[in-house]
Amino acid sequence: MRISMAWTGAGQLRRAATAGALVVALLSVAACTGTAPGGPAAAGSAPAPTSTDAPSAPTGAPPTPTGGPPAAPAQVPDVLRFTGTTLGGAAFDAAQLAGKPVVLWFWAPWCATCASQAWTVAEIEPRYRDTVPIVGVAGLGERKAMKEFVTEFDLGATPQIEDTKGALWKRFKVTEQSIFVIIDRNGAVVHHGFLDGEALTAKVAALAGA
Repeated sequence: MRISMAWTGAGQLRRAATAGALVVALLSVAACTGTAPGGPAAAGSAPAPTSTDAPSAPTGAPPTPTGGPPAAPAQVPDVLRFTGTTLGGAAFDAAQLAGKPVVLWFWAPWCATCASQAWTVAEIEPRYRDTVPIVGVAGLGERKAMKEFVTEFDLGATPQIEDTKGALWKRFKVTEQSIFVIIDRNGAVVHHGFLDGEALTAKVAALAGA
């Protein structure tokens, strides 16, 4: 009887020791359960930021062309197929005026009427230079007198063709001064004759707005 009780006590002690060992082992395993680098985040920690932006467009792409083909050069009408030399000695080619309305002013240096018109030409020519060019054609006089006329009336910025031989006067059938020959942008002569300052200004303004 004593032996049985002793064996029973010993067995209980062994079971108790075994249970204790199991508890210690479970606690050790629980203590070693961490998150490895690169593994899933621990519960309760903030999630790693993710980008929701769309992929950026590739850089360096050539821009989309927006302009059309370059405009074709204007055809030169027969009326503007002439050349000359300005009072300043520069070559002049009327073909460069193609596609624009043009005013040719035929004047002489001794002409009082031309002098009165010179003030108007000097006033409006800079305003319409790019839209309705005005070109003087000086004739019936000496070159020195022509240059003095240009200086006196401040016409130096306006092209002035020297025509002492009258070649252009004959070409445009000008027999007296002062005469304005007005050519529209299509090359048609729309005026040939005298104009006072007011009428000249009105015609040039109308051509600029056409």
